[in-house]
Amino acid sequence: MDHDFAITLDVGTSLANHTGSWRTVRPVYVHRLPPCNDACPAGEDVQGWLSFAEAGDYEAAWRALTRNNPLPAVMGRVCYHPCEGACNRAQIDSAVGINSVERFLGDMAIAKGWRFTPPAHKSGKKVLVVGAGPAGLSAAYQLALLGHAPTIHEAGPAPGGMMRFGIPKYRLPRDILDAEVERLADLGVRIEYNAKVADLHATIKEGGYDAAFLAVGAHIAKRAYIPAGEAAHVLDAVQVLRSMEGEDKPLLGRRVVVYGGGNTALDVARTAKRLGAEEAIIVYRRTREKMPAHDFELEEALEEGVMMKWLSTIKNVEAGSITVEKMKLDDKGFPQPTGEFETLEADSVVLALGQDVDLSLLNGVPGLEIKDGMVQVGLNMMTGAEGIFAGGDMAPSQRTVTVAIGHGKQAARNIDAFLRGEVFSPPPRHELASFDRLNTWYYGEAPKTVRPTLEIARRSSTFEEVVQGLDESNALYEARRCLSCGNCFECDNCYGVCPDNAVIKLGPGKGFEFNYDFCKGCGLCASECPCGAIAMVAEEI
Repeated sequence: MDHDFAITLDVGTSLANHTGSWRTVRPVYVHRLPPCNDACPAGEDVQGWLSFAEAGDYEAAWRALTRNNPLPAVMGRVCYHPCEGACNRAQIDSAVGINSVERFLGDMAIAKGWRFTPPAHKSGKKVLVVGAGPAGLSAAYQLALLGHAPTIHEAGPAPGGMMRFGIPKYRLPRDILDAEVERLADLGVRIEYNAKVADLHATIKEGGYDAAFLAVGAHIAKRAYIPAGEAAHVLDAVQVLRSMEGEDKPLLGRRVVVYGGGNTALDVARTAKRLGAEEAIIVYRRTREKMPAHDFELEEALEEGVMMKWLSTIKNVEAGSITVEKMKLDDKGFPQPTGEFETLEADSVVLALGQDVDLSLLNGVPGLEIKDGMVQVGLNMMTGAEGIFAGGDMAPSQRTVTVAIGHGKQAARNIDAFLRGEVFSPPPRHELASFDRLNTWYYGEAPKTVRPTLEIARRSSTFEEVVQGLDESNALYEARRCLSCGNCFECDNCYGVCPDNAVIKLGPGKGFEFNYDFCKGCGLCASECPCGAIAMVAEEI
């Protein structure tokens, strides 16, 4: 007898179709750690807030972002975005512009006046925070959210620390910094200015504080012995950049030499050009490949006319000139003197050789261990003194704004546990969603959006912001370039390719689950999952 169509049964209508017992492995939905999240020193859930941004829910994205970082508009300008260096998308075309989307969200929050939600309950505990730089602001923010009462003692006249006094305005406009700090004040973070802490124990006792977080920045310039004549004009980089915040700008002259190879050296040279210097030359003892400054900042400096003197070291400074010695690399790649000298004209020499932290406030505090000019802390960020925590430039770490933000958050969570008589336990770490976990066939090429920059003519004569932000359409496009590495984004591939109809859709935003009565463990779902959110695990026998 012929049939016009095949007779089919719905899944589950016959016990004979229960074929799950054939399996030796089963698929499970997993959450893997995205490499961007893993690489972020501030501990941002990058993929989480990007998912809101790509859906166009920008306020939700901002709120998800600021759970870990209260200064997105600042970080969107000054962070060196290690998240993008780890991004899996870079192996397809180019990394997602995470930093540019972060800046977009931060700027939108300022424009729309978004505010943080205050905590429902107050703990009655008071915490002293020393320093209103990124680590101190981050810690105070997190402590306020947890219901505590943080008070920041800042030695200077304004907040921001080295963000204000070490990063030029063409990279970080001060109105942006001020707007994000103002939002913290609205939350309840109290900042006392011109309030340098000279005696830590006395300040804690007088204020009735239950704990303290030390976040003093590295404001003291390192010096090097360089023979100099009496009339030689030698300054340090911190002094130059700090003086840019006052009314009297530094007098550097027409020919400025900067000695050093870090980002601060580039900042000073670019600042000198904007102050009218005809020549700004960076003298660095090694090669470009060994320069600690970030390559994109070096490129911007070269565009603006900053000149580089590689493999050179300053031997002597006189009024109006310097003597440099040429270096050469040995077979191990270290610079060695050659005995060849050259004279350069210079109205001023700026030393950019790094910074140290003023630790004088720790005098008389028992139990502290100081090594190489830094306070030693445990995994809980607490020093050897009970209830005194430290982070940022004071603690052994890479000195960046992003690291400092992360230190502040980590310290706040440990301080909160300390105040409650508990021990903070971080959540377990997921397996990394590495590139080999992805099925990149499903992702089309989508070139990264390049952020616009100020034209060269205006960059050389003004302190207007050089790197511009994305508009909404570009930010939305950039957010949608995210591959959602390691976490299901409900593409329906597993549902569509399963030959046994063993994948069950749970509804929008709820994901899927497997019906193991019918799953044969063939692994098609795992191999065709674009983002690596399905793992095949051995059956327990």
